Parts: sequence; C-alpha cells; structure tokens
Amino acid sequence: MSAQTNEHASGTSHEMMTLTIDDREVTVPHGTSVFDAARILGITIPVLCHQQNQTPVGACRICLCDVGERALQAACVFKAEPGMVVHTNTEPIKAVRKTLYELMLTDHPSPCLRQQQSGDCELETQAAAAGMLPPDVRFKKRAVPVMSEDDTSPAIHVDYSACILCDRCIRGCSEIRHNNVIARQGKGYFTTIAFDANEPMGNSSCVTCGECMVSCPTGALTNKKVLGQNLLQQLIQENGPKVEAFSVETEELLALPIFKGVSGTFLELNAGAVVRRNYSAGEIIVREGDNGSTAFYILEGTVDVFLGSPRAHVTTSSEPEGFFSKMRSALMPIKTNKRDEERPENPTHIRIDAPVDLPYDNPIAQLGQGDLFGEMTCMSFYPRSATVRAKTDCVMLEMLRNVLDVMQKNKTFRSQLEANYRGRALGTHLRSVPIFSTISEDFIDVLRDRVELVRYAPGQVICTEGDVADSFYLVRIGFVRVSQMRNDEEMVLAYLPRGGYFGEMGLLREVPRTATCTALDHVEVVKIYAPDFAAMLERFPEVRMQIENVARQRDRENLFHLKRSNERIANEPLHSFLAQGLMDAQSLLILDLEKCTRCDQCVKACAEAHDGVTRLLRDGVRFDKYLVATSCRQCRDPLCMVGCPVGSIRRRNSLEVIIEDWCVGCGLCAKNCPYGNITVHEFDREDAGGKYKDMALQGKVRKATSCDLCHDLEEPSCVYACPHDAAHRVNPTEFFSNLLGQDINTGVPLGINSALSSSTAEVKR
Repeated sequence: MSAQTNEHASGTSHEMMTLTIDDREVTVPHGTSVFDAARILGITIPVLCHQQNQTPVGACRICLCDVGERALQAACVFKAEPGMVVHTNTEPIKAVRKTLYELMLTDHPSPCLRQQQSGDCELETQAAAAGMLPPDVRFKKRAVPVMSEDDTSPAIHVDYSACILCDRCIRGCSEIRHNNVIARQGKGYFTTIAFDANEPMGNSSCVTCGECMVSCPTGALTNKKVLGQNLLQQLIQENGPKVEAFSVETEELLALPIFKGVSGTFLELNAGAVVRRNYSAGEIIVREGDNGSTAFYILEGTVDVFLGSPRAHVTTSSEPEGFFSKMRSALMPIKTNKRDEERPENPTHIRIDAPVDLPYDNPIAQLGQGDLFGEMTCMSFYPRSATVRAKTDCVMLEMLRNVLDVMQKNKTFRSQLEANYRGRALGTHLRSVPIFSTISEDFIDVLRDRVELVRYAPGQVICTEGDVADSFYLVRIGFVRVSQMRNDEEMVLAYLPRGGYFGEMGLLREVPRTATCTALDHVEVVKIYAPDFAAMLERFPEVRMQIENVARQRDRENLFHLKRSNERIANEPLHSFLAQGLMDAQSLLILDLEKCTRCDQCVKACAEAHDGVTRLLRDGVRFDKYLVATSCRQCRDPLCMVGCPVGSIRRRNSLEVIIEDWCVGCGLCAKNCPYGNITVHEFDREDAGGKYKDMALQGKVRKATSCDLCHDLEEPSCVYACPHDAAHRVNPTEFFSNLLGQDINTGVPLGINSALSSSTAEVKR
C-alpha cells in the first residue's frame, strides 16, 4: 500500500476520536473516513467505485450515508468527526441507492460476461440484494453504444457497455502498477475509458498485467484465458503423487473470512495458485536456507519455528606447520570467541520471516491458527529464514506471490495480521532492538493502538532528505536503503533489515530528515509518531541516552562516508576506474602483472591458511598493469547485505563486512556479491555440537565466509606468500589516486613502491 493510499484509509494523525454509526460507538484516528470507521465495526456499506488498495474518489455515490448534514455524503471520501452520528441504511438511503443501481443497469448487458463467468459482477449482485432486477429498469437504453466491444488484446476483452465509469481500472493502472495507460475521454453522456490516445487496447502501451481487469467490478474488463500457475501440479512434480496437497475451488476460498472482499474473477484467473496442505505432527514444512516462492497461512494446528544451524561463526586459528602458519577453520560461538568490534551487547533475538522473533539462546517459537509465514520468501524470493515443523496435525493454505500480493491489499486480511502483530509480536519486536530492551510492558500497551503499520512497494520512498521529521520507523519486513545526496550523486549509507530503525536523528535534534530512506523490496514498517517517541524518551532516560549514542555513531559514519565520497581521481582513467567498481572498495588485493609469474603461491597460501577453502582467485578485472584479484573488497555499498533472511551479515564500525554467528548458510550473500568474493563453507554437524542433534536436521552445517584479512597474522597470507613482491593489499582510492596523479600532474612516474607505501598504511592487516 502506498503512503498516500494509507493516509486516506487510516488518517494521518495519531489522535483518536469517537463517533456513532448505526447506534454503535467506535473510536478511530482523526482523518479516518466514515467508510473505514464503519468497516471497523463490521458494518458493510455497499460501494462500487472504492477498492481497499486504491485512493477513494466517491464516483459511484452508492455509499451515500446520512451524517447529519443537508445532503447525503459519500462515506468513502467523507472524513469522520468527533461526536458525529451516522446512519448507513435508512429507508431514504435505500431508495436513493436503488435509483442509482437502476441508472447504472440501464445500459448494462445483464448478465454481463463477468456474471456469466464467475457470478460475481458487483453491480448485478448489489442491485439484486437491493431488490432491483434488470427487468425493473424504467429508463430507456441508449440506441447506439458509445464504443463497440474491443477484442484486440490477447488476454483482456473490453465491453464498454458494461462500464460504469467507477475509475477503478484507471487507479489500478496508475496508482498500483504505475503504467498510466488508462484514462477517461469524452464529456457528459459520451464519457468512456480509453487506452493511451483512444487506441484499441491491443495497439496501446498496455503491458497486460491484468490489474485493470482485477479491479473492474463488472464485466467491462474480463479475462479471455486463464493465466494462473498450477501450484498443485508443481508440488506433485517436486514431491511425488503422495504429497498431501489439494486444489481449492474459488467458492471454497471466498467462504473463508480472510478472502472476504477478494475478487472472484481474480481467483478464477489464478485458479491453481492456492492449495490446501495437510501435515502430520513432526513433519518438516520448510527448511532454513532453502529456496522457495510460496507463503503459508495456518488454518488449523500449531507449528514450531526454529533454527537448526548452530549459533557460531567461522573463525581460524594458527597452527605452525612448515614454512607457513596453517590456519584451521572452525565454528565458534560468540560466548567463547568474541571477535574484535563484535556487538557490545549480546543479541537477544534472531529476526526471521514470520510474525515472531526467535530467542537467541533457545531459537524456537510457535505459530498457530491465523498466522502467516514465508511472506518475504514469497514476495521477494529470499531463502527460507527458519525451519518450520508441524507440532500438531496442521491444515494450511500455500499460496503463490500473485495471490499473496492481492491478499496484502485486502483490509480484512491485513487487519487480522495487524491485530496478531500488535497483540503478540510488537513487544518482542521492540525489545529485540537492544536500545528498546528496557521499555516497560505498560508503555508497550499504550503503543499497541497508536503505532501505524505501513507497507511500501519496491523502490518507493519512505521519507526524503530535507522533509519534516514527524515519526520514527522500525523495520518489520524487508530491507530499507538509507542514502544521502553528495556532489550531485546518491551515496548509500546503510541497508537496514528487519529490526533496523531510522528517523531518530531528525526527532532528537528537531531538524529536517538527514537522509532519504527507500524500500529495496516489499517493506513494512512500524511508524511511531513524534509525540509518542518523545513520551518514550522522557519516560525512559536510558533509551534516550542509547539513541543519542547511536545518533553520534551514525554521525561519525556519515562523515567518514562524506570524506571518502569527496576523494576523486583525475581525468580520463577515472571512467575505467569507476566502471570496474574499484571506487566502491575499501581494500583491494592487487597483483602487479609485470612482477607476477603466475605461480599461484598466493592462492595456495590462502587455501592452506583456511583449512583448504581458498577465499582468493587469481582472476578479476584489470586496471593498467594491475590485476584486481577476486577477494573481498569490503565494499562501501555492500550488496551482499541485501536480502539476508535472518540479518546475519553486517558491517563492523570500520565498515568491514562481518558475518554473524546465526548465519543459516543459504548462500544468498554469495550470489549477491557482484565480484564473487563470498564462499559457503561446509562443516560436519558433529563439529557443531551435540545440543543441536535433537532438531533432526540432516546434512552438513553451512556457513558463509569472506576474506578476514588474516586478522590473526601480521600480514595476509596471500601477500606474505608472494615470492616476487607482486601481491599487495591497498586502499584503492589512495593507491590509484597516487599512481594516476603522478602520471597526469607531473608526467614523472613515481614508481610502484612509493604508491604502495602511502596506500597500504591505512589498510588493517
């Protein structure tokens, strides 16, 4: 849901007010529409032009209500007010609605194609419920249709006579998909929808995404063929014919409360995209680290969610052996082997793709009826973040992304998930962030009804640098990119996973936003408004102190980024330097090809130093006479951090990338690294410790590893092993700036040793 749409639906203020609808009181935030206030009470107001995931426009007027004013008002756009008394279904209102239905049915072909296909034309269904049937229409049908039927699209049939000009297709095309193909044309009696400059749909710039057809309440836009995927067939192919999976008919889905309000036409179009799964107690449903593309909704039963991988990071220890020091890789828990610049506080929770976080010391939790898990795997195709096992016999719905995407826009479904989150997970989520660990339960109870859950689509801006700071954000789902504009270029400061937070600096200092925050994928944030944030800091001084410390640390990191972004290399070689991604690195292993004899001693030494698994390849990009070998660059914009399903890869304060001990070995960071500099190391499960055997997980333990600069040695093994002084670890900006600067400014070559002496001074070994 976009920020704009959400403001229409829920209001922009955190202050509450009370009104009465059909003799029942309800308390809602200021800015809430009468339609949404009634929905909270379970009062259904009929409407044709308003869809839950679109901005209301009040075009059809079917939702007219008596709000105590001179004229009836459209509930979808009329804002509720304190003390307001609303009537939604009086006899005068019924009479007006019946007349409106009659006018719309005048030119409507009854039954329309949608009514023929799935029996859920909203106009015909609502009109029949109001006692208005097509033969009862008093008005004369127009002699000649404004537009003839359009069958030029390969997937969508257009029947203009069934169109009621509700504009839902227009908003679906522009607001949701941002394709901007559909608009109105003509005036008054001759108004119709049009594609581009009134082109036939098949000749227009339509991309056939189907959003207009899903949005249409009548048979004006209908599917010509079924385009959905068959998940049941896919499961049978993967697991054999004995898999406990069953197809679900559209009528069965619509009978479930969570599908209330979902288009039957959409479900028909995507027949096969939802299956019912039966699991016996003890059966594994998904495994951590596996790839997937589906989400699960629990209808019956309880499941255990846990991590089978040990909480241990890959470390190396020196073992003198021959000419070189041999280093053996092993898994070591944080409590017995704390690394330099490790987190100062012990982690309390591990964040996963579920409505709960796992306790660090005993990473297991339960989910039950009404819970959804696997959301980010389904929406963004991330690996599974945890293993899920049936604790009791379970019945679930497994669904593909196209269905989950529509479900997330359904307010009935969203309200259920949000209620579960507020009641069960908000407190744990807040306390899993170390700076909020001391917040009391009574204050969390205050926040439960005051925070706002907001969803953002990939690429959507959450807040912009320079905007007024009015709220604090806690990331619940997805990844957020934090950036600033420097020298007319966007500079990435950080990637924030689930549990990350932003917006505190502007609120603390009462200044505009200091950075732009953008959704990298499907993101959901917990929005805490400024007054509640201020009340929290006032009541809990220790929280204020920790947030101020974090703000000062982020200031230092931003200054460091700014200093590095201002470093530039002159003239023509700069383009090649930037094109190869070298400016983004903090540390490079370079080989002087004029000295290198291709003996591979550097590669062999790396393998010997890391238990036979090399983290170095003598291959890579070339710049001048230097080969930039394939080894971790400690990038300033680390793409490897994006998408980690458990948030186990991060930066040290020195901006060196570090992999935490709860890595599940999915390998996504290795796939994301554009330079191939992360590897996945396998360990025997016995070496991981006997305490994890009860998880009944087979196979080896997998952990991601990257170059650690041989921090236990005085010099990296690859550099030390080179017999020709060809291998060096350098600061790329310093090294190449010195090298090229001498060539350009003085014309006198400086010599490699001088360049190396200045550039390697800053590289920690």
